[in-house]
Amino acid sequence: MSNRLAKETSPYLLQHKDNPVEWYPWCDEAFELAAREDKPIFLSIGYSACHWCHVLAHESFEDEEMAEILNKYFISIKVDKEERPDIDSVYMAVCQAFTGSGGWPTSIFMTADQKPFFAGTYFPKTSRGGMIGFRELLLAIHEKWVSDRDMLLRDSEKIIEHLNSSESVSDIADIDLTHLAVSQYERIYDAKHGGFGRAPKFPTPHNLLFLLDYYERYKTASCLNMAEQTLLQMYRGGMFDHIGFGFCRYSTDKKFLAPHFEKMLYDNALLILAYCKAYTVTKKALYLEIAEKTAIYILLEMTSPEGGFYSSQDADSEGEEGKYYLFTPDEITKILGTEDGTRFNRHFDITAAGNFEGKNIPNLLKSDPSNNSFESFLPMLYDYRKKRYSLHRDEKILTSWNSLMIAAMCELYLVSGKEIYLSAAQNSDSFMQKCLCDGDALYVSFYMKKRGVKGFIDDYSAYVFAQFSLYRATLDSEHLNRAKRLCDKVISDFGDNTGGFYLYGKDHEELILRPKETYDGAIPSGNSLMAYDLVRLSLITDEEKYKIEAERQLDFLAQSAAQYPTNHAMFLKVLLEHDKLPMKVTVVSDQQTDNRGLPLAFPPDAIVIFLDAPTKEYPLKNGKTTYYVCRGQSCLPPTNDLNELI
Repeated sequence: MSNRLAKETSPYLLQHKDNPVEWYPWCDEAFELAAREDKPIFLSIGYSACHWCHVLAHESFEDEEMAEILNKYFISIKVDKEERPDIDSVYMAVCQAFTGSGGWPTSIFMTADQKPFFAGTYFPKTSRGGMIGFRELLLAIHEKWVSDRDMLLRDSEKIIEHLNSSESVSDIADIDLTHLAVSQYERIYDAKHGGFGRAPKFPTPHNLLFLLDYYERYKTASCLNMAEQTLLQMYRGGMFDHIGFGFCRYSTDKKFLAPHFEKMLYDNALLILAYCKAYTVTKKALYLEIAEKTAIYILLEMTSPEGGFYSSQDADSEGEEGKYYLFTPDEITKILGTEDGTRFNRHFDITAAGNFEGKNIPNLLKSDPSNNSFESFLPMLYDYRKKRYSLHRDEKILTSWNSLMIAAMCELYLVSGKEIYLSAAQNSDSFMQKCLCDGDALYVSFYMKKRGVKGFIDDYSAYVFAQFSLYRATLDSEHLNRAKRLCDKVISDFGDNTGGFYLYGKDHEELILRPKETYDGAIPSGNSLMAYDLVRLSLITDEEKYKIEAERQLDFLAQSAAQYPTNHAMFLKVLLEHDKLPMKVTVVSDQQTDNRGLPLAFPPDAIVIFLDAPTKEYPLKNGKTTYYVCRGQSCLPPTNDLNELI
């Protein structure tokens, strides 16, 4: 018998529809039942490609004894963090307040009025290694709920009050946050292996984008070195899939050899942006090659027939993490032959001893990454691997992640000049217009022909980011107009007079907290992306109201970033762009000149404005298409000669 998740559209929730646990989705019915039956709520938050979510499910949620305890003493609610980032954000903050850390699966115990009283992440079925077992925990909470509820709920109100209280404002007078961030990056940088801090190492590409921007402005060699070595090491190691391309979620070790094998759309989008930036800064062909390989993976395996980009691929095959990606030497020689297979094994560190649990993760940590002599063998190994084991894919399409990939494909088009990437971006945008938008209202997700809930700040800020990228790549004013309308909607629906933007808007369901997220974690925060959007809009339109909004947003984020600026890399990148005043090119068309390919003529990070008719401020020169170039208040004379301009 399926439970109440059977009617949901989230792939993660559907994975639990046949559990013996009587799951509810997040809904009024569940909270009303908990109040009526005087039971606590067990809230479990995760996502489709989460390895430890699968482990917890297999150990406890698929177990009849555990289900009996949950069904008898609790009302159980299952939430997909990717479809409800508002719930995830609120209760992740709760988990961190209770435990000092967080992660997925997130396990929350709370009252029928949504007030949490206990939190954690993964719990084994029975106690081991100093961790309380889930069975013991459930029974202990039930016993206290019945016998000493006041003690159980004692800290609940304090936690909520603490999370709702305004954080103290840091004094940022006379602090240059970008310089301070660089010094912090230098302290935590792993000079031997690349990356920052100790294992596990996450890609966090916006760190690298900021360092590359900082190098461009100040020519600080350490910034270029940190970015380049990290980008090279991530590619050379097992985080990059050398057979089928694309990047895995993060490295479990300091060398970037052994990844956590799930692949996420957002990581690959942001890494394409980082490798494109490295190519524009250094002109080293390898970076462009890596960006294009990553895009090939997205086009082959993560793109729907309608053009939308899928969310993720699982880490597990047949219940084993990474099984899909691992090889033995004999497998390779059997496919490629003894001579070619032996050379291939040597190049990709595939040995009889193995480099991961007795088998091998193909990697280039001991080889020259620019050696392309083995490329012709990859299709055979790719086909073999696909037939050998299956790999689950989460085919939910998310507005925020899709938008990041649109931006990445646009950037790759501007850097490579290849139309296939622009077409992919445009097809995805067309899909989003049809399936994820209702006028200027956005929705979080689309799956099984159904939209998810109304969009959050991450969705709007990322989609505006994508519209600016599409405008830069096509000079089609519709993208600029859409970006402007959406920014106005965000200011109206998500804004706060004290600065910053709330995670959910005025028309959303009200939760116990209404956070303003500023931390740039695996993905840039909605507030950081809104800073980018507002700065970009103020530069393009030159409208005073957007300049005021941009300055207010930068001031708000500066307060949050003052203590740990390295936790706000996307904001720092925006701050650099705002302060340096990028090149601004205004193209006034005579409507006779063929402007196809025109966006490729300018540096990818230039602000390009296309006017299809002359204005009083920007008249035509000699009756022909005219180019105006300015930086800040300094402008070159208008010209009709694009080559002269370049």
